[in-house]
Amino acid sequence: MTTATVELRHYGHDDLLEIRQTLLDVHADAYADDMTEFDERFPWFVDHWGGNPGFACVIGYEDGEPVGFAYGAPSTPGREWWREHLAEPPADDSTFSLSELMVRPMWRKTGTAERLHTALMENRPEALAALLVDPDHPKVRALYETWEYRKVGNRQPFPDSPDFAVMLRYLR
Repeated sequence: MTTATVELRHYGHDDLLEIRQTLLDVHADAYADDMTEFDERFPWFVDHWGGNPGFACVIGYEDGEPVGFAYGAPSTPGREWWREHLAEPPADDSTFSLSELMVRPMWRKTGTAERLHTALMENRPEALAALLVDPDHPKVRALYETWEYRKVGNRQPFPDSPDFAVMLRYLR
């Protein structure tokens, strides 16, 4: 269980049917002890994000077993999560929304999350990356801050969702 032995594979919109169950299985394991009613809607989110033609996903495998994933898609212009929180939008406001980054418990604290994130973000054409972090997970927020994200505000996208921290990072 080391980051060096995790093989990273890239997928896109056309691969959703192939990887959908893998994403659901990793999610079920990652949230086995902490599943909320909101988390139970994860299959809908997979289909929603995967339905975006720009959907991008990286899944890590060790000995053929999926250990984690990261996915997202380009934001709809004008509807970026950060937009209501910045007085002046950046000159290039193209944004990639990181929707999920998840690692199975046995592979946490091995550097796998950072490798998944880096693999997903490298070579992105967008100028910015945005993500939402549950306020009940301050260690996760702190981890993103080490990856040069900064909190720009809060957003509650659904009535039953947490009031997420909106985080933004410049990619170029």
